[in-house]
Amino acid sequence: MPSESAIEVSNLTKYYGKLLAVDQINFEVKGKELFGLLGPNGAGKTTTIRMICGMLRPTGGTVVVAGFDVSRKPEEVKRRIGLVPDISNLFGELSAKVNLEFMGKLYGLDKKTRRERIDQVLELFQLKERQNDLVKYYSKGMHRRLTIAAALIHQPEILVMDEPTSGLDAQTARLVREIIIDLNKEGRTGLLTTHQIDEADRLCRRVGIIDHGRLIALNTPEELKNSTEGMRALEIKVLNGVDQQRWLPIISKAEGVDNVFLAEGKIRVLSKDLPQVIPSVVNLVNKHGGKIENISVAQPTLEDAFINLTGKSIREEPMSKEDHLVRRLARSGMR
Repeated sequence: MPSESAIEVSNLTKYYGKLLAVDQINFEVKGKELFGLLGPNGAGKTTTIRMICGMLRPTGGTVVVAGFDVSRKPEEVKRRIGLVPDISNLFGELSAKVNLEFMGKLYGLDKKTRRERIDQVLELFQLKERQNDLVKYYSKGMHRRLTIAAALIHQPEILVMDEPTSGLDAQTARLVREIIIDLNKEGRTGLLTTHQIDEADRLCRRVGIIDHGRLIALNTPEELKNSTEGMRALEIKVLNGVDQQRWLPIISKAEGVDNVFLAEGKIRVLSKDLPQVIPSVVNLVNKHGGKIENISVAQPTLEDAFINLTGKSIREEPMSKEDHLVRRLARSGMR
């Protein structure tokens, strides 16, 4: 690789007409690093990924991949990148083996090399016994594994993954994450987008938080957690049988509460003054006929950092009409 940087993004900007989808973002993915772009749906992640891979032309800025400018040397870039799109690029009416054969031909692999690579990836992704089945009969998890296998058929230096575990059950998502970690340990650089905070926390060495097309923070997960500026977290569980969601607007009225949201079935309260907040919250819950089952001070999380930076929870933020439009345009490949 010509430099230590696998991917260099400089002032990258994308307009769809008058609609600004990506706003002058800058970041670098180092060689052999696993880097994540974290943000809600419609934040500009897919548009960014497609510009990096040469599928969309930027309105402004540059992308350099493995030392090659994407706008000047797109074919060189595509040889070095394996793309796992958020929507499958496989053919449902073909078998897994034939899909992989087709991908191998696209990358110019000779017949002997194609056969070797197909056997390798089918074995790696535990699909060998189903290699002759039509892909349309695959489960979501098998389909996703095959999509990653297809991206690896030409043994790329860099694996780019758009929402790699989206829509998968917990067990399959765990398997896909393990595969991503193993590929990174083998020396592959990885760039992934996700709206799942725990995924970014577990997988990525560094994380860029993107919101409304702007990169608003970039650091290691640990440093982002530590950037909450004195903010601390309180976890509360109101007695079983009571809908936890209904307590959010009530608790938000307590003096000193900066943010409140649900996380893994518990109410999570963010505040810079917990000694003041705790009795206020307890009193409010009691006043509205509730009873606290347990309450504890919690360590900062990446979600806390996200909320501190954006002022909203990634779990609950709905996509605006504008965000839906950006996502559709990015997926359609509009240049």
